[in-house]
Amino acid sequence: MTGPALPSADICERALDARDPRFDGLFFVGITTTHIYCRPVCPARVSHTDRRRFFATAAAAEREGYRPCLRCRPELAPGRAPMDAVPRLARLAADRISAGALNGRGVVQLAEELGVSERHLRRALEREIGVSPLELAQTHRLLLATQLLADTTLPITRIAFASGFQSLRRFNSVFRERYRLSPSALRGARRQGVASRGPGEPSNDLIRLTLAYRPPLAWDALVHFLGRPMLPGVEALQGGRYGRTVCLDGRIGVVLAEDAAAQSRNGHRAVRSCLDVHLSTSLLPVLMPLLARLRRYFDLDAEPTMVDTHLTQGGLGRLVEGRAGIRIPGVFDGFEAVLRTVLGESPAGARAAAAIVSALGEAVATEVPALTHLMPSPARVAEAGTAGLVAMGLPPHHAVVLSAVARAMAGGMFRLEPGGSVAAARRALLEIEGVDGRLATMIVMRALYWPDAFPASDPALQRAARLSSPVTLDALAERWRPWRAYAAHHLWLENPPGQQEPVLEIPRPKPARQRRTRLVSSA
Repeated sequence: MTGPALPSADICERALDARDPRFDGLFFVGITTTHIYCRPVCPARVSHTDRRRFFATAAAAEREGYRPCLRCRPELAPGRAPMDAVPRLARLAADRISAGALNGRGVVQLAEELGVSERHLRRALEREIGVSPLELAQTHRLLLATQLLADTTLPITRIAFASGFQSLRRFNSVFRERYRLSPSALRGARRQGVASRGPGEPSNDLIRLTLAYRPPLAWDALVHFLGRPMLPGVEALQGGRYGRTVCLDGRIGVVLAEDAAAQSRNGHRAVRSCLDVHLSTSLLPVLMPLLARLRRYFDLDAEPTMVDTHLTQGGLGRLVEGRAGIRIPGVFDGFEAVLRTVLGESPAGARAAAAIVSALGEAVATEVPALTHLMPSPARVAEAGTAGLVAMGLPPHHAVVLSAVARAMAGGMFRLEPGGSVAAARRALLEIEGVDGRLATMIVMRALYWPDAFPASDPALQRAARLSSPVTLDALAERWRPWRAYAAHHLWLENPPGQQEPVLEIPRPKPARQRRTRLVSSA
């Protein structure tokens, strides 16, 4: 039985002794004397080497009888990046389980959704992750519960149901069995439940949680791309805080996020590599899938040191140095990727965005006055039609594309979901009127979180790279695989007309060494 790639014992030892944050979430260490497992960044006193056991996942540690540390809190560790080399079925099943796919449902239903037998699904997860589907689901529920117990003042009953348990009795039983203590024992002095009141925002019904990431994080660049273009009413940006409305399984609320590391630096406090997230209590029943989407939305499971090193070696060193830790912005659903991409392509996209949200987005009352509408659905956009979109300010060509894709998605012709086939999604999009290869690639990049997407025919990328041919740019981008999407975001942030230094640092080939010819004089 094998699991996710675990660094060698020597690397784990050095990372643990140095408390290196780059390895946070890539492995966990169990202490045999206490039967507690920790993150590599745990502030507790370092144990002796012969008392350590290393695990690739938290589920593997808990399966061996270890319980999570109350100081470093393994439930806050970043996850493994989606580009890691794990078979597609196991990865897709694990992603769905982490989002609550087995809460109130069985493994049989999940297997049917994935198009495989229950036995095959169990075997795939056992082989690739080292635990059964139910064990993995239970670990995610318990880790979320420990986070809510430590970070909020929510009643234990609400925490039990928000974590995916179907009854309080079952929650208490599993918690005591797994961790050998009661849920109330995790309640500490640190109660940070209700969000502090910010400018122009009430504190009613908002709770605070943290989402960890591996540093560095180019937060300003990420927020720039998330709001490109900004959808007034659906999202808002104030200072370094980004907020938006959310509708998930019929539950409506708001999510506000800001980089805690930036706030720590400004306040001269210890730097925390996490996002401070405030969300409506109305979203608690869908908390597990919501947190999974937020991690994808902000690309928090990326490994920036690995990506930045690779891109630097590929000639983008100056760009990486200026924006280390750049991320791929996500979306909450597939149609949002379509809407944002089409609006971003149009010169009138910013003006049209406000009109489309106002006319087609459902009006909602939220805790934040600036957040007043939900993202327009494909059905509402399809109903408006091409003529209606043109009347809202969208150019005819872009209106045709948006209307056609909306009709196809509203009619169930295809879906855009993470874990789906990139090739199949691109083919389905290319069959729609007005969608070319560049547009299809940009949509799939965000909808399916495709880290190797690269629309070489995009004029902005060609200008940034100072190349006039998509063929030449595509050949150059080969050295950035498998993270060409990150390279594309670096290039999109460039401004070629005012650029004094070359964007790319591609070493020129050395001239061929000339052979010396020995002259022999004739006698």
